[in-house]
Amino acid sequence: MSKDLHPTMDPTKMGIGRSIAVLTSGGDAQGMNAAVRATVRVGLYTGAKVYFVHEGYQGLVDGGDHIRPATWESVSMMLQLGGTVIGSARCKDFRSREGRMKAACNLVKLGITNLCVIGGDGSLTGANQFRTEWSGLLADLVRAGKITAEEAKKSSHLNIVGMVGSIDNDFCGTDMTIGTDSALHRIIEVVDAITTTAQSHQRTFILEVMGRHCGYLALVSALACGADWVFIPEMPPDDGWENHLCRRLTDQRSRGSRLNVIIVAEGAISSDGKPITSDQIKKLVTDRLGFDTRTTILGHVQRGGTPSAFDRILGSRMGVEAVMALLEATPDTPACVVSLSGNQAVRLPLMECVQVTKDVTAAMASGKFDEAIKLRGKSFENNWNTYKLLAHINPPDVKSNINVAVMNIGAPCAGMNAAVRAAVKMGIIQGHSMFAVHDGFDGLAHGQIEPINWTTVSGWTGKGGSVLGTKRTLPGKLLEEISENIAKFNLHALIIIGGFEAYVGGLEMVQAREKYEEMCIPMVVIPATVSNNVPGSDFSIGADTALNTITSVSGETAKITAAVRG
Repeated sequence: MSKDLHPTMDPTKMGIGRSIAVLTSGGDAQGMNAAVRATVRVGLYTGAKVYFVHEGYQGLVDGGDHIRPATWESVSMMLQLGGTVIGSARCKDFRSREGRMKAACNLVKLGITNLCVIGGDGSLTGANQFRTEWSGLLADLVRAGKITAEEAKKSSHLNIVGMVGSIDNDFCGTDMTIGTDSALHRIIEVVDAITTTAQSHQRTFILEVMGRHCGYLALVSALACGADWVFIPEMPPDDGWENHLCRRLTDQRSRGSRLNVIIVAEGAISSDGKPITSDQIKKLVTDRLGFDTRTTILGHVQRGGTPSAFDRILGSRMGVEAVMALLEATPDTPACVVSLSGNQAVRLPLMECVQVTKDVTAAMASGKFDEAIKLRGKSFENNWNTYKLLAHINPPDVKSNINVAVMNIGAPCAGMNAAVRAAVKMGIIQGHSMFAVHDGFDGLAHGQIEPINWTTVSGWTGKGGSVLGTKRTLPGKLLEEISENIAKFNLHALIIIGGFEAYVGGLEMVQAREKYEEMCIPMVVIPATVSNNVPGSDFSIGADTALNTITSVSGETAKITAAVRG
């Protein structure tokens, strides 16, 4: 709930006498139903009347049965459904002033002065234009005799709030849009499925993903599956990329890799603005290298399926904030969009965000690709830099003479191996010698330490559990042996990946520095636990996967429960 809410205001009464309409527009996205459900239930909780607008802006223009009252029960059992149950449609009528006049008339007749729009930047821009023209539309309706002056006075101002529902994550101002995480799930499911067949036959797979002119899905998919190459529109490859790509694929095969994965965004372009297609890449790899190559175009599979736990939570949180934004708005409040920033639901000026989104397209069109990356936001820029480090840089010849050990502590969880892989590759890039510690602090005490290299961690990203092995043992009773092995293997730094045991264990080692000088080395803890209980971090590695497993099992249980009566 909004922090701006007056402490003396009763939240169950702040919506009395107000009416809210909610609609979904543009392409559907998983998690839209969660946003609709939250909007309806929080609106009803505040005492407001809430209406569904079916079929997006077309329903707003057509009116009648397309605008129906929503009840608490009408949004039951929709949280787990993909798409949008109230429908979405592209609407040409709303683009004309006559169409917007019809929409305004329909809202005025029902006393609706608060509109919640869930859609992409085009849908939200249309909503803002509707709000800007509102007083003029009402004046025209009064002159035409469609509404009375009294009705116009009661509905003199229209409040607008937007939530971005798009699998492309192409809207600037929010870290994640509703539907993006679920689309990533579909992509990774496909990558996991094709990996087995690719390894069996030593194949190269080229995977084309959606995203129009935004490369977020392609970039993050490449990070998540450890792809050999990614093509995104924000950063076209340098001239001569064909030679570089072939060299990289050949190097991977010579190191023993049985498969190659190339991710292509559907809007990928070369440095001179020409499209780069999956068929073009396939022909290149087949003709030059003779590799057995297959192309998979995911298409609308990415829009389908049930929403991930993240999208259900994101949609719900945004829906709550959207209702609060509408009820707290004044005639002077600009139209806002509910965004996610640093795990917080925040309100940002709608048109400022739309303008930055347009600036990205303009920067790409004029060849200012570095600027386009920056305009996409810090998260996108960090993902791009991380991918370049992990996938495109070969180990340096010059060594730093620094030895860094990596270990897992506590219960195993999904994502631990990805963290080990990233840490090892990053250390090698810096010129350090990397060591793997098996079986946690027990292994550190008993000398289960060995060098680990670039090739060893290849393919670890998608593996569950802990390849290194992990135990819950704390170092308290093993400090003597641990200090001896730190000296024996000449370790200069320690990366501890694990849950609360890793946190406590790291603390015990720091506190033992006065007695054991060998422990006066840099140590860092990376939170990794399904419990998400490590202090100082909003998210622990593994918690999201655990949530999705719980959500999946709960969904299947709900189906069985609904089918069995009595």
